[in-house]
Amino acid sequence: MKKRILITGGAGFIGSNLALKLIENGHSITILDNLSKQIHGNDPQNSSPLFQSIQHKVNFIEGTVTSRADLLKAVENQDIIVHLAAETGTGQSMYQIAHYTDVNIGGTALLLDILANTKHAVSKVVIASSRSIYGEGKYESGELGFVYPGHRTDEFMRAGDFEVKYPGSSAALKLVATDEGSKIHPSSVYGITKQNQEQMIMTVCPTIGIAPVAFRYQNVYGPGQSLSNPYTGILSIFSTLIKNGKEINIFEDGKETRDFVFIDDVVDATILGIEQDAANNAVFNVGTGTPTDVITVVKELFSNYRKEVPYQISGNYRLGDIRHNYADISKISATLGFKPKVSFEEGISKFAQWVNTQHIQEDKYLKSIQEMREKGLFK
Repeated sequence: MKKRILITGGAGFIGSNLALKLIENGHSITILDNLSKQIHGNDPQNSSPLFQSIQHKVNFIEGTVTSRADLLKAVENQDIIVHLAAETGTGQSMYQIAHYTDVNIGGTALLLDILANTKHAVSKVVIASSRSIYGEGKYESGELGFVYPGHRTDEFMRAGDFEVKYPGSSAALKLVATDEGSKIHPSSVYGITKQNQEQMIMTVCPTIGIAPVAFRYQNVYGPGQSLSNPYTGILSIFSTLIKNGKEINIFEDGKETRDFVFIDDVVDATILGIEQDAANNAVFNVGTGTPTDVITVVKELFSNYRKEVPYQISGNYRLGDIRHNYADISKISATLGFKPKVSFEEGISKFAQWVNTQHIQEDKYLKSIQEMREKGLFK
């Protein structure tokens, strides 16, 4: 059945891809987005392929989730809201604290306030949560069973000891998949704001007759993600460095892992949450269930670009970064029938093919690192 769907932040990487697929499925899409320069460049009409891809296919409202007037206009006559609008840089969140809180927590609170106090037709809200709310992932100790290590300390990492520790466990911990029942203990301001967004949506919506759904996305990547935004993740950062012929600095020992999930799989999972009642009132991980380390990422990029640049495994580190995390996706598989279709090898090939069609972007990564160094967060 055709639905009227509002996507906040819908001109971004996930939102624009989601909008196009929903239009294919027959839905009517409204997008509220502020066209942030960090994501879309100084002239989105000409500099943002993401915005250009949806500009003439949706009802587009340029505005912000921190404006009550903008949200009131966007919510009017909508059946479903997909709330993606958020500031997303983990490192950046550790010094732009008020801004991240205002947009992520304040914007979500304002949206819920409107839904709780005005007449509307909204029956479901889907919130983009994040794996960052888990902080470090789930581990198994031979002595203690399943454990959830706290944040790594500056003291240990300065000494080159990057693996996580847990009091009372003498042997090395074994990494296991993080399920939805795992401990929530974010290690960054960004993670805290995503936890807050999720909890507000899941708590308030049922009390006002709206079905909430939360998706804890892992590291989303694919064609179309920003190559100029230094906070979008290592695939874009490393690709830009390779294309510019610059050396890659691999942090820690290069063995830190993430669960990289391709954009098409994220879109498919989100649409299942939109269209299936079985998703209502539930929280789901969205990932591949496979961890990939940073050294593997670098070598895959070299292979796909048929170009290598010097790289060093420097031992540098950022305070607030986690060591490992990958998703247990058994719940979303059993409940919604979701199974990721794109392997990392296939996805990185598609991503690299797309990058090869793009103009080489200015490298802004070193500037972002310098900002973190000045704040005492990069060592």
